[in-house]
Amino acid sequence: MAYTVQQIADSLGANALGATHLEIDAVAEPSDAGPRDLALAMKPEYAEKIEHGRARAAMLWQGADWAALGLEAAIIAPRPRFALAGLSALMDPGQGWDSGIHPSAVIDPRAELAEGVSVGPLCVIGAGARIGAGTVIGPQCFIGADSVIGQGGFLREGVRIGPRVRIGDRFIAQPNAVIGSDGFSFVTPEQSGVERARATLGDQGEVKSQPYARIYSLGGVTIGDDVEIGSHTCIDRGTIRDTQIGNGTKIDNLVQIGHNVIIGRDTLLCGQVGIGGSAVIGDNVVMAGQTGIGDNLFVGNNVICGGATKALSNIPAGRVMLGYPAMKMDSQMEVYKGLRRLKRLFQDVADLKKTVSNLRQSD
Repeated sequence: MAYTVQQIADSLGANALGATHLEIDAVAEPSDAGPRDLALAMKPEYAEKIEHGRARAAMLWQGADWAALGLEAAIIAPRPRFALAGLSALMDPGQGWDSGIHPSAVIDPRAELAEGVSVGPLCVIGAGARIGAGTVIGPQCFIGADSVIGQGGFLREGVRIGPRVRIGDRFIAQPNAVIGSDGFSFVTPEQSGVERARATLGDQGEVKSQPYARIYSLGGVTIGDDVEIGSHTCIDRGTIRDTQIGNGTKIDNLVQIGHNVIIGRDTLLCGQVGIGGSAVIGDNVVMAGQTGIGDNLFVGNNVICGGATKALSNIPAGRVMLGYPAMKMDSQMEVYKGLRRLKRLFQDVADLKKTVSNLRQSD
């Protein structure tokens, strides 16, 4: 569907300049843009590529001289990257799926589907499940018994939702996300070497072979509104109480969230983050890729963890952390600087030893 430059700007709350009647079919990189594309040149360094394409209109940064760039029209946004969120939603062509209930879907007669729900091929929806109005369930999805999904949800291909999971409105799950798998929870008949090593910080005592007994997951998963889950991410159900994800939290691909974990509002978890069982994560936390949080730990509000941070103890609110074990980022950078100086330090010590040795020989 085509939109005029003016219509796009109005939808974004941005300013339209020049020939605002021009019609736009899609967005493109500046060097690849055609006459009906909106070129994205949101920083001056990207604008240099406009001359290599055929764009007539572009989204630019505040204060850009659009006419000098050879454009006929421009959209100026105070915060271009934020405007990109609305622009990408406006221009999204979707998945091309048909609406309605596909004949190959298996839906238990005790399930409740509200108005406008679409169910794709080969889906299975269990007894007592309730799906909110306008939710789209893609091909080969599974929704377990007594689970609830709110209004306006969107499940991509192969999403698995276990029984007794409760999910709010406007939920998005990317392909093959798994929500409500059993927790990884096992116990030995007697105190294990792992338990002793943890208590003593290293000594596991006499090694004794023991079988592991499974602790079943009787809880569920509760997810708030406006949450997004990435591909191949797993969220385990709670042992007794529910695992909880707060409103507005966004979770990337390949993230593992253990049983009983509580995550607050508007938290961002990047790829390959792992959170151990019963950890509590606050609001507005950001964890970069491969961050690891040990079980039963607490991470306060507004914490930022840099890539590959490994937390072995609680993190107070507002800290910026890095490294293994996790330290305040400024302290960790000083440690890195010290490590880089070690080779030179060793050489200095060796030179001093030679000097001292020569002095003794001369005496």
